[in-house]
Amino acid sequence: MRVAPPPGQLIDLGSHRLHLHCQGAGDPAVVFDAALGASSLSWTYVLPEVASFARACAVDRAGFAWSDAGPLPRTTPRIVEELRTVLASAGIAPPYVLVGHSFGGLTARLFLHQHPEEVAGLVLLDPAYPEDWTSPSPALRALVRRGAQLCRYGRLAARFGITGLVAGLARAGAPGGARLAAFIASRGALRRVDEEVMAPAAKLPPDVRAIAQRFWTQPKFFEALGSQIESIGASAAAIPVSQDFGDVPVVVVSGETNSDAGQLGRQGRLAARSTRGRHLIAERSGHWIPLDRPDVVVQAVRDVVAATRRPGRTVPADL
Repeated sequence: MRVAPPPGQLIDLGSHRLHLHCQGAGDPAVVFDAALGASSLSWTYVLPEVASFARACAVDRAGFAWSDAGPLPRTTPRIVEELRTVLASAGIAPPYVLVGHSFGGLTARLFLHQHPEEVAGLVLLDPAYPEDWTSPSPALRALVRRGAQLCRYGRLAARFGITGLVAGLARAGAPGGARLAAFIASRGALRRVDEEVMAPAAKLPPDVRAIAQRFWTQPKFFEALGSQIESIGASAAAIPVSQDFGDVPVVVVSGETNSDAGQLGRQGRLAARSTRGRHLIAERSGHWIPLDRPDVVVQAVRDVVAATRRPGRTVPADL
């Protein structure tokens, strides 16, 4: 199935190529890493706005969007080193402002831990927490098993063209048919709640949504996603639970509609690990903050970038 040409460049790592999409100019460069099953397309509303005041770059992890399938397992240490290689190969010099959403928050934190001299600031959007996955609860262990199982079904379905049928039915305005085909392809394992993983696609522009749906029909997507899910424990174990951010400017953004008091308190404490940290609540937003409230993300990035350009400046409390 033909897909749109990549908007950025494909960087050859030797074993595979990764897609890097950059716009704008100005230091420090802002580097985006998406949520677990997302790609550079999830920054559709954010990246062009950030490019108005800084170099803005989104990388597709191996197996996602325009990037080739990469070596397994897909762990955060591997992802971080590939990201560094891609940026260096493209001539984008550190230090960077890293913007991580959900799973991307793990890679951003590991990047800072391993290469502190290469990180100028952090913006963490409803980030995942390593401690949740190093010693997961029974419910989280079940979630990992279920996610891995669905990806195995998805990989097989993609190889036989069934995922293409599902995407085609969805694009043709037949969600019932698409749901039935997906249910059959997963041997009855797919539930209505699982569809929420793809639900944010409806918030993308129609042309971008069509591109995203085509990528979800490829075996490499399910292989990479399944590996990330199965390896989540190893990915989390690479990040210190008690990580101190020092004086690195940090903004942690919470989604209002998906965060209770406990979660808000937790994210506030995470921001407080930096002497220049701030916690922000994105009103009228759920977990998918880059799609629900891109304006909040852009402003958070703008303030972190400004803080890095004026050493000693604290990120404003009222973004």
